[in-house]
Amino acid sequence: MAEGGTTFTFVTDGIDSALRQARLAAGDRDVSVSGGGHVAAQYLAAGLIDEVQISLVPALMGEGVRLFDLVEGAPIRLEQTRVLEAPGVTHITYRTSLG
Repeated sequence: MAEGGTTFTFVTDGIDSALRQARLAAGDRDVSVSGGGHVAAQYLAAGLIDEVQISLVPALMGEGVRLFDLVEGAPIRLEQTRVLEAPGVTHITYRTSLG
């Protein structure tokens, strides 16, 4: 890996194991979780995500996963902390907390 590069590790034995491995690998650095709506919903429902970054692209795909419909349990509070607009995409960052 080049200096400053990104390493991806695919974990298939649950979100707790994935987060534990990521924290060990990251040391004192931040950990990012990437994945689709099902992955994000599992981490959100478990209260393991403190920030969500959503990138909105104006494209109609016909089907998809509605992220917050998958989260069961306590409501999740979202506090918008950043919006970054670029051609063809808007990036929105939210601080999360279970409510």
